[in-house]
Amino acid sequence: MGKKHIIETNQEEAVKEQEKIDKTVGKEVKVKSTTVGVQEGKIYVSSSYNNTIVTLTNSKGQVLAWKSAGAVGFKGTKKSTSFAASKVAETIANACKKMGIERVSVLIRGIGAGRESAVRSLVAQGLNVVSIKDVTPIPHNGCRPKKTRRV
Repeated sequence: MGKKHIIETNQEEAVKEQEKIDKTVGKEVKVKSTTVGVQEGKIYVSSSYNNTIVTLTNSKGQVLAWKSAGAVGFKGTKKSTSFAASKVAETIANACKKMGIERVSVLIRGIGAGRESAVRSLVAQGLNVVSIKDVTPIPHNGCRPKKTRRV
């Protein structure tokens, strides 16, 4: 086994990352002022084999913020891990707190590794999770099979 590469962020990089998050959250605060008193929201967790995308919407379904494992800073196969999904959920939880959203319902789609860890980290961040629903599309009868081969 080779050397472990540990990514260390110095203070300047951490400040830049926090400013970037504040800029994106600042845009959503403007959306909040148009929809007076947003206290409830929905969080959609889309977890595939390659990535995890977490989207925050208001109760009508209008997108307020979104993050993916790639946007948080993970690359390659690390994007599909449960750790990356928990970090994505943490950033969305911080956005919820800044917007004043207290109660959320979580809708999970997909079969990736980050399904449960994303929900666990949302709860750990102090959000009041009202409901958790699995909305993964499941085929009822599948596609029509190919016609039989005639020789």
